[in-house]
Amino acid sequence: MENEELGYRKLIVFQKADDLAYQVYLISRTFPREEMFGLISQIRRCAVSVPANIVEGYGKRTDKEKRQFCYNARGSLNELEYYIDFSFKLKYINKEEHEKLKNLRDEVGRLLFRYIESLGK
Repeated sequence: MENEELGYRKLIVFQKADDLAYQVYLISRTFPREEMFGLISQIRRCAVSVPANIVEGYGKRTDKEKRQFCYNARGSLNELEYYIDFSFKLKYINKEEHEKLKNLRDEVGRLLFRYIESLGK
């Protein structure tokens, strides 16, 4: 483990991905109870997977390994986009919540792209 004071916590991409996961958890509390083992579980799993993969990749030794975990995070982020849209379609979230989550998801996507690019090829 690196002896950096903040480690992965200093990465803006991690901070924004963590905020996205937190917002998804807060908003999904209002979903119907019957979705507890369906959509709630799925959307939360995807949301948490994004920062978790960034953290796991951060701890890897090579840029190639780090990139692979970032690609996994990007896949989860894409899956999350679908669940956000589907939740809106089902009227589990309102237009304002939908826009908030979509904008944050898009920001995380841009930051993740830049982070992957910074790791080289």
